[in-house]
Amino acid sequence: MQQPVNETRTEDDRGQGGSQPVFNMPPVVVALIGLCAAVYIVQFYLLSDPQYIWFLLNFAFIPQRFSAWGGFTDITAWFTAISYSFMHGGFAHLAVNSVWFAAFGSPLAGRIGTRKFLLFWILTSILAAFTHYALYPDSNIPLVGASGAISGMMGAAARFGFRRVTYYTGTGRQVPAFGGPLLSVAETLQNRTVLTFVGFWLLINVITGLYATPAGELSGIAWEAHIGGFVAGFFGIALLLRGRS
Repeated sequence: MQQPVNETRTEDDRGQGGSQPVFNMPPVVVALIGLCAAVYIVQFYLLSDPQYIWFLLNFAFIPQRFSAWGGFTDITAWFTAISYSFMHGGFAHLAVNSVWFAAFGSPLAGRIGTRKFLLFWILTSILAAFTHYALYPDSNIPLVGASGAISGMMGAAARFGFRRVTYYTGTGRQVPAFGGPLLSVAETLQNRTVLTFVGFWLLINVITGLYATPAGELSGIAWEAHIGGFVAGFFGIALLLRGRS
């Protein structure tokens, strides 16, 4: 993470001296949202029906590929545990994920930096996918969406108590970041703000998991995988912050 060159201001101070955009996104967040949007356009506007099926079979995460097709020894199958996170089941799926990604990915990228943020995306996507695999190893339904990685970002945010600050780069650009020291697991679980958010988030996941996706749209990543991503981010952020002040 770049060091601030001016005094860091908390959210409470931002009203003094100028307004801030709702989403002041780091370049890595803009790039990943753009990549997801590009993949969506390819999926739904540039591919023929046979090409679309081929695209799903080769890039979506399909649990049965690992349990019945020998995927654990196939590096291309392992790649789908990452590539699925850039695919979405429809415009609403992409739009909602993009908003949550901007909200939680921006301060996380500001805190841990681009390289660690990309590593975080990859690892939480993989662990989210294999949480779903552990529960549904014989499923042949393609799973898609960045929700697992975004849930991981929410898990990481909880370890900061959702504290946000703004720092300034050498060019004077304002960048959001999660602020303060990482909370211990015990401290996090005693934080009322965290417990309220996590409880509400879990409720939404359970409710949405009970309803089918709209007709004509591909099924998004299962809510169980959201939980896997959240847990991965909740504990994994401590490993990425080791050695960082």
